[in-house]
Amino acid sequence: MRILIQNGRVLDPASGRNGSFDILTEDDKIIKVEEKIDAEKAGAGKVIDAGGCFVMPGLIDLHVHLRDPGLTHKETVETGAMAAARGGFTTIVAMPNTKPVTDDKQKVSYVHNKAKMNAPIHVLQAGAVTKGQEGKELADIEGMAEAGAPAISEDGKSVMDSGLYREAMKIAARAGIPVLAHCEDINLVKGGVVNADEHTEAMGYRGISNAVEDIIAARDIMLARETGVHLHLCHCSTKDSVRMVKEAKEEGLFVTAEVCPHHFTLTSEDIVEGDTNFKMNPPLRTKEDVEALRQGLKDDIMDVISTDHAPHAASEKLKGMDAAPFGIVGLETAVPLTVTELVEKGILTPMQMAEKMSYNPAKVIGVDRGSLEAGKEADIVIINPKEEYIIDASCFASKGRNTPFNGWKVRGKVKMTICGGRIVYDDSKK
Repeated sequence: MRILIQNGRVLDPASGRNGSFDILTEDDKIIKVEEKIDAEKAGAGKVIDAGGCFVMPGLIDLHVHLRDPGLTHKETVETGAMAAARGGFTTIVAMPNTKPVTDDKQKVSYVHNKAKMNAPIHVLQAGAVTKGQEGKELADIEGMAEAGAPAISEDGKSVMDSGLYREAMKIAARAGIPVLAHCEDINLVKGGVVNADEHTEAMGYRGISNAVEDIIAARDIMLARETGVHLHLCHCSTKDSVRMVKEAKEEGLFVTAEVCPHHFTLTSEDIVEGDTNFKMNPPLRTKEDVEALRQGLKDDIMDVISTDHAPHAASEKLKGMDAAPFGIVGLETAVPLTVTELVEKGILTPMQMAEKMSYNPAKVIGVDRGSLEAGKEADIVIINPKEEYIIDASCFASKGRNTPFNGWKVRGKVKMTICGGRIVYDDSKK
């Protein structure tokens, strides 16, 4: 079937289009992008009026926890993919800290095959760096890359053995895949649950200092310099992470970085005492850190906006700040938070939003997506940037309801998500 999207503001970083254009798709491809396309002459089977809306390449999230296999009481491939579709994402990268850990090609293939059968969007499974994520022996990195893993990551922890990690980086460089780095010096955490500052200390919580992230970020950048691997720093939260990424790029190193919406929106002063929905890793930092992250996004030092979507069962999050697991869900709140906190406030242009949520992520993992040019796959999201609504976690498609943004008034509503030429989410048919 041919689908015609009319009257929208097309934001396509690949071509530079930024204005009123119509888009015609047929089956799974974009076949025409012009200022005006006549629906009857084009033989459109469905016409979508995108007036007043952004029309962007389908969003790509490099940092998602699907909990499948082994932890499916928290999330599954199916529920996570549905949440992604509702959030405007057409491609997501699943982290390997599953049960068992995704550390060989058979486990990578399990997720890919399950997604092909049951997911409405593209799901790519990252592989672990070490077997069982134990940090002792390298996983089969080459085999996982051959099975379609777009990256390796030890997400949830860092590989503390620098020599072992360097060998992993060399293999990843040969395989042509990036390393997605969770920067955390476990020896410095010491049971911390929130940022280390005066506000959290007054609440009696043990803190996690900026050095926990910064030391490993510095080490990983040095190893990337030595090995030539593409290093992508996940969920950056500190001002010095921004500085180090800037310096690495000025040096010409193959380093990119991402920021999560909760880290560019909230500070540690927003934490509600006893509310574990404010417990995430890395933690919410200070106003100074948040301003640095926002400026880094504005200046295109920080390349990507990712969610670190981390669903947990409600019973797990009720265990108190010390015992509850780290993490919040993010797939269904990323667009409105980005629009409300960055675009509406003039920190990012709409085109930068498209770059950081689609075009740049596609480049990081080397997939031919993130573009609305003719001939490309018909992965498209339509967003009304002015539509205001209240975030309601009870309506999430994700199994996870663990978000500090429940009840927030925001702007930026995902109206439709099209993946491979199929409408996989339509806000008018909820």
